[in-house]
Amino acid sequence: MSNLNATELAAKLDVSKARISQYVSEGKLDGCYTGEGRSRRFDIEKVSAALGRRLDPGQMMGNGSETRKALRNIEAGESPPPRAQKADTPLPPNDPDRYELARILNAEEDARRKRRDNERDEGRWVLAEEVARHTARTMAQEVAQFETALRDGARAVADALGVDFREVRKIMMDQWRAHRASRSEQLQAESSIAPMSDTETGAQV
Repeated sequence: MSNLNATELAAKLDVSKARISQYVSEGKLDGCYTGEGRSRRFDIEKVSAALGRRLDPGQMMGNGSETRKALRNIEAGESPPPRAQKADTPLPPNDPDRYELARILNAEEDARRKRRDNERDEGRWVLAEEVARHTARTMAQEVAQFETALRDGARAVADALGVDFREVRKIMMDQWRAHRASRSEQLQAESSIAPMSDTETGAQV
């Protein structure tokens, strides 16, 4: 019988019933069952195919390796063998799945590294420290030019109103420095909680 309830499916996959509920809530079993709640029935062939595609390598480690073996048995049309190890224990050093999972993880890391190198060579990436140095230099130049404009403005105000230039300049510079300090604190607070963009998240580097 290919249509199983959650308890029967959990036994087939050698996982808990709560794990089945987790797979459902995460969308990993979408299209693999009919009904809802206690009347939900799972198509074991569809479940096997879906989990084989959607479970990440980390979910196949430890006691998750038993699920991996159960999926292979289902695909081969075999009954699941008795459990050989206690749940939540690490894979033995000589377990073939340990080598296979390590190979998968290494391949994924190698792919990320190559993608990162290609994007760097294409000029899509630059070193963060270079950007920081260039930005700091540009901002310092802009600030210096603005402060020069403030001094010129203070002299113009002093000449127009017949007041002391140094007093006018001091008032304007004090206001400007207070504004800079306030904005610096605000921007630092905003940067500390800024989320990663969709592009940064999707890069997976």
